Amino acid sequence: MKIEYTKHGDYYLPNLSPPEKVNAFKLGKYGRMRLRFLQENRKAEYTILFINNKLQKHLMEIDETANARFELLMKQFIEKENITEELKATNQMEWIGKMNNIKNCVEEIILKELIYV
Repeated sequence: MKIEYTKHGDYYLPNLSPPEKVNAFKLGKYGRMRLRFLQENRKAEYTILFINNKLQKHLMEIDETANARFELLMKQFIEKENITEELKATNQMEWIGKMNNIKNCVEEIILKELIYV
């Protein structure tokens, strides 16, 4: 990274522009969770990403990866547990219970692997 300077009177001051501000409205659930985690628990990593203008890109990548992983794991768990539309039609409460259980398991995996590292 090359920094250019401008002479102001007797001093040379760096030509710095403020880093790009994080647009939390573009982030999904997992991107916002990662941002909060970095701000509260990994302040040095957050600052480095922010200063290097890489924070928004990092958060968007985490969000996209987590959403893709969520979809994949949900499909795999549903197939493994043999949860079908027939079960949904015959016993809705059992289907809801199993789906909620799978969703919670998948969320835990994503948080452990992508968000809180």
